[in-house]
Amino acid sequence: MEQDRLRYASSFGAAATAYAEHRPDYAQAAVRWALEPAPGRRVLDLGAGTGKLAATALAVGAEVTAVEPDPAMLAELRRVLPDVRALPGSAEAIPLPDGSVDAVVAGNAMHWFEMAVAGPEIARVLAPGGILAGLWNVLDDRVDWVAELARVGGSAAIGPRDTPASWRAETAGMHLPGTGGPARFGSPEQTGFPHGQRRTADSLVATLATRAGLLVLPERQRTATLDRIRGFLAGTPETAAGEFTLPMLTCVLRVRRI
Repeated sequence: MEQDRLRYASSFGAAATAYAEHRPDYAQAAVRWALEPAPGRRVLDLGAGTGKLAATALAVGAEVTAVEPDPAMLAELRRVLPDVRALPGSAEAIPLPDGSVDAVVAGNAMHWFEMAVAGPEIARVLAPGGILAGLWNVLDDRVDWVAELARVGGSAAIGPRDTPASWRAETAGMHLPGTGGPARFGSPEQTGFPHGQRRTADSLVATLATRAGLLVLPERQRTATLDRIRGFLAGTPETAAGEFTLPMLTCVLRVRRI
């Protein structure tokens, strides 16, 4: 399991440019809710990737520092957001002083953290009363054609946290730093906010191609999966011609440092 986690978590660097181009941003309402109880505006985007969540946090008035372990992703973040302080580091080794941020956020990244190590590190850099929030963009499979897309794409394209019900189940039992040590966290809160991304059939295939489950597949299987998705989109009225909105939710898991 640990080897699989590391393999999936380290798969994104090879697709950093495509990730920056095709991955969605985050619903501003979701980011506002995540940060609402924080005691100040200093926000750490942890596992920041190419800066998708950092950009939204900036847009709602946060003062953002980004930390990302993959050199290719970090380079892309610095290119896209040159004014953001962006540092190499990880959830397990955060290059910031004690109590230096009011909130730690992670966009589609918290499930890659080794929380037994990352939890104390996150608690260390958070000010008292600070917020830890994980945000995930998930497909809204309450829409019929999105549910069928999830079925056609399979588990490689649509992972265990990629629909609202599966996200809620997966994150409800996620190990969060709250069971010991001098810094404790309160009870987790879960909620979701409507979101969407303008796509074409080709750009949606390109988006799904940046998911870890597909990035680690052998090339033949990866190509076959993407071809299957492309065929489905070509034959579906909602997606066959021109642009459409991909229905999503930005889901948030939030805890407060006590």
